Amino acid sequence: MSENTEKPVAPVEEKKGKKGKPEKKKKEEKGVYTLYKIEGDKLVRLRPTCDRCGPGYFMADHGDRYTCGHCGFTRYKHAE
Repeated sequence: MSENTEKPVAPVEEKKGKKGKPEKKKKEEKGVYTLYKIEGDKLVRLRPTCDRCGPGYFMADHGDRYTCGHCGFTRYKHAE
């Protein structure tokens, strides 16, 4: 007779947060380097700046439009 020397494996448990709900995954922060590109000796901005707020505020790219997160200004992209 052969003996089974393997130990039983415990089931894997999910991490639980407060009140027994599963924990949410945290988003990774994107660095400022994703907003600029270096071409030769010049720095090029990859996203447009807000017309209302000025050059310090980039607009978010939402596929069909750009939106300012500071003031809410929306600029729609041209459909071609």
